[in-house]
Amino acid sequence: MAYVQKLFAENFLEYASYVIKERAIPHLNDGLKPVQRRIIHSLMEMDDGKFHKVANVVGHCMKYHPHGDASIYEALVNLGQKNLFIDTQGNFGNIFTGDEASAARYIECRLTPLAKEVLYNPEITEMVDSYDGRNKEPVIFPAKIPVVLIQGIEGIAVGMATKILPHNFREVLQALQAALRGEEFALLPDFPTGGLMDASTYEDGQGSVTVRAVLDTSDEKRILIRELPFGATTAGLIASIENAAKKGKLKIAGISDFTSDHVEIEIKLPRGVYTSEVVEALYAFTDCQITHQVNLLVIQDKLPVQTTVTQVIRHHAGHLVEVLKKELELEKGKLLDKLHLRTLERIFIEERIYKFIEDKKTHDLVSQAVVTGFVPFKKEILRPVSEEDVKHLLEIPIRRISLYDIEKARKELEEIQARLKQIEHHLAHLTAYALAFLEAILKKYTDQMPVRQTKPLSFKKVTAKDAALRDKKLRYDKTTGYLGWALTAGEVQLEVSELDRLILIHKDGTYSVIRAVEKLFAGKNVLYIGNADKEELAKVVFSLLYRDNASSSIYLKRFHIEGYILDKEYTLLPENTTLLKLTTRQDVAVRVDYKQKPLIRVFEETFPVQDYLVKGVKAQGIRLTAKETTGARFVRNTGSPAESESSAESENREESEEE
Repeated sequence: MAYVQKLFAENFLEYASYVIKERAIPHLNDGLKPVQRRIIHSLMEMDDGKFHKVANVVGHCMKYHPHGDASIYEALVNLGQKNLFIDTQGNFGNIFTGDEASAARYIECRLTPLAKEVLYNPEITEMVDSYDGRNKEPVIFPAKIPVVLIQGIEGIAVGMATKILPHNFREVLQALQAALRGEEFALLPDFPTGGLMDASTYEDGQGSVTVRAVLDTSDEKRILIRELPFGATTAGLIASIENAAKKGKLKIAGISDFTSDHVEIEIKLPRGVYTSEVVEALYAFTDCQITHQVNLLVIQDKLPVQTTVTQVIRHHAGHLVEVLKKELELEKGKLLDKLHLRTLERIFIEERIYKFIEDKKTHDLVSQAVVTGFVPFKKEILRPVSEEDVKHLLEIPIRRISLYDIEKARKELEEIQARLKQIEHHLAHLTAYALAFLEAILKKYTDQMPVRQTKPLSFKKVTAKDAALRDKKLRYDKTTGYLGWALTAGEVQLEVSELDRLILIHKDGTYSVIRAVEKLFAGKNVLYIGNADKEELAKVVFSLLYRDNASSSIYLKRFHIEGYILDKEYTLLPENTTLLKLTTRQDVAVRVDYKQKPLIRVFEETFPVQDYLVKGVKAQGIRLTAKETTGARFVRNTGSPAESESSAESENREESEEE
């Protein structure tokens, strides 16, 4: 048994690690999942400037991806819809309508110039064996821009998930420039579907954003939806509106979809209903308003790490400098090799060193003669002459020697030296070089990348409860004890919606919060019925009179009810006490009647409730007097009886507190 448990534990850990690192979570450096990286690598290998059938790309990628062609096709379509690294031809689906892409055999794609410029450099890319050992694939692309923020991505692994929202290409690169300069910056998401966004709780990529559709309400009898919230499609949005209308959440006469290249959904309203009455319901009950929870989880240093937008930008600022440094050093090495060989060629031909080998009979003697010939020119060459150098010189054709152009050769050497000097300058000023690189990218691709499409705003979140139509008359029949909007008998207590909650206070001093119902037996002893919205309920001050059964003393308790658990019963009174009166009015006083006794001239006294502190619902009341009483009631401060807050309270007032 222990062996089996150990086997399961180890296998599960290995499986979870594989899914996290090799399937679901993107890498911080290139912002890609493994399947996306393999697709781009395949397109790099196939690249000839022409479009390729997606089916061929999928087949080629199968050499690297062991999880089947369906996942490759879906990932490729998703990448194509982002219009960043893959240039598409044919029907790749519609992000507005939700229409699917055509089959892989009908559509084509190729890499964009941007992908080649900011992603691919095989000479500084670490490669590993593919799953079957027959090929090599990249571990991570040396990306020069924060792809993880520009594209956005979602992924679900074992025990963790990532959801990174897309950001505007220009804004991300400008933030990267600010980070390189050591300046402050701030980034907010930007969505290809446009819409409105409240990012007040974005929390630098670890919070949430609420997005809304853009509604044209200029006509009071119809609403036009011009832009979609991120995550919605026209088909899904229309379905959510129709579903809400069927449930009575909002009223519409009809809905039509005229979307093509741009979103246009028309909602016609019925007679007597106007746009101002429907907008909030659209936000509350349909996909016109969506909240996205964000979790910026990436792979960094072979581990899943939660990070923030600011940290990603600052990391990529350093990463860009590292990549550019590697590229410069690589180019410098190549140019030095080229300079060395061109210098050897010039000396070999101009100084006629090739004449030294004419009488040599063996390969060793020939090689030695060439090396010896360069001894007088040791100061002109960059490094000692190697066997490879000798081999290269001996392979120079006679025709090239006879047509050798000294001026052209010297000009080429000067160009190489000038470029080497330029590289040395860039290596000494890498930050400035990185800033210039980003500026060049922005200038080159600015026309291809859209300006901000989503408008950031701060708007009040509309909940379903806020927008619900309070068109149901809630009645309480004290003769039967039933409560609900389906009753025809009893007095109307409140106008409610199906989403409202009610607080019921009973004559025995207990209270509970329930959902507004069609019909429910609440009992015949309900004293108070009110709306239990937590914000509104916390503002209500209850004043309660109760008697201690042992001492007959009268107590006043003033309190708020700030929290509750639905359908749980609570008590307002201490043990062995009796509730006398309850009110929510503030312009009242407590009038106490004293028992008539010899030598007592004052038979009643008034205590304004405002003189007493409002406490929590669990606090005990304050004893009003030590004298023996016969009763107590609430009255206006002027002396007239207080008006009740409900019919149940009115009934309670008519009852005598004491025989």
